[in-house]
Amino acid sequence: MRDVWKMCPLFAGLSESDGERALRLLDAREVRAPRGTILQRPGEPVARFGIVLSGQVEVSMEDMDGGHVLMAAVPIGGVFAESMCYLGTQSSPVTVTAALDSEILLLSADALRTGASDDPLTAALIGRFTSLLAAKTLSLNERIQSLCRPRLREKLMTFFAQCRRGYGSDIFTLPMDRAALAAYLGTDRSALSRELSAMRRDGLIDFYRGTFRIL
Repeated sequence: MRDVWKMCPLFAGLSESDGERALRLLDAREVRAPRGTILQRPGEPVARFGIVLSGQVEVSMEDMDGGHVLMAAVPIGGVFAESMCYLGTQSSPVTVTAALDSEILLLSADALRTGASDDPLTAALIGRFTSLLAAKTLSLNERIQSLCRPRLREKLMTFFAQCRRGYGSDIFTLPMDRAALAAYLGTDRSALSRELSAMRRDGLIDFYRGTFRIL
């Protein structure tokens, strides 16, 4: 099994023995998902959440008009479906797809739903999982801040400001291509490309493929 899971906040800093025991507590299973594999369909129960060990996973929804709305592009080391899994959601509202050939560590949240525990490791995992849920809430709030801007340039500048804070640098590489970024911001790829070019001409940003620099 790849060691990427050790970098996830759920497991980071655990000893080798505690890490292995944590995987057993969460009934960890590693799966391979070729590009295009649907890992979760709308309407299905969410039995497990996942950590991306390699590749990339996309979480998306359909709007009322049947359009594709990207909710998240989950890179290596990222976690997906943790909220729905913890709640025991019986009807998933999202589609989870392998955007690239991927390896996924699937985990059960059953051991985390019991609340307080006399086992120090289980108690620690519950606390860490709660922190994951809180971080996801903050991430969704940032998404809303971008989407609520009336103009595309404002959406992009808000999004790039969030990236600057998150990466701690004016230069960062996004874990999504142009089509995915357009879907994330609720626009189309052509409009996004035009606006990015205009922002570069205006001296606001520079970019090469997926790497951006705020000027």
